[in-house]
Amino acid sequence: MTNSPGTWPCLTYSDAPAAVRFLVDVLGFEERAVHAGDDGREIAHAELRWPEGGGVMLGSPRTEGLPDVPPGTGLVYVQTADPDAVHARAVAAGADVVQPLTQKPYGSRECAVRDPEGVVWSFGTYAGE
Repeated sequence: MTNSPGTWPCLTYSDAPAAVRFLVDVLGFEERAVHAGDDGREIAHAELRWPEGGGVMLGSPRTEGLPDVPPGTGLVYVQTADPDAVHARAVAAGADVVQPLTQKPYGSRECAVRDPEGVVWSFGTYAGE
């Protein structure tokens, strides 16, 4: 896959290593880069790709550079051709499904899952107009 312009949400997690595991193992992101912090337990920067394009960057709270949003804050929409598969993985893993599979009036099939720190991940077929 080549790099292309796009929007990449950036999130902060109190337990960034656990967030990486949840996003990869439960939701289906692919781990591309994970750089440990100075103490080896925190994550200075992680890049996870969505198999259908785009991705997310995340890390542990920082004390320098750009300000972080509070851990567990955010709502991210991920366009996918198969929200049923994401929903099935989330249910099988016991994730907090905050919106079951739903057919929206604008034509999208969607579901939403809250990760262990509170970020809501919405998956749907809507790709914009």
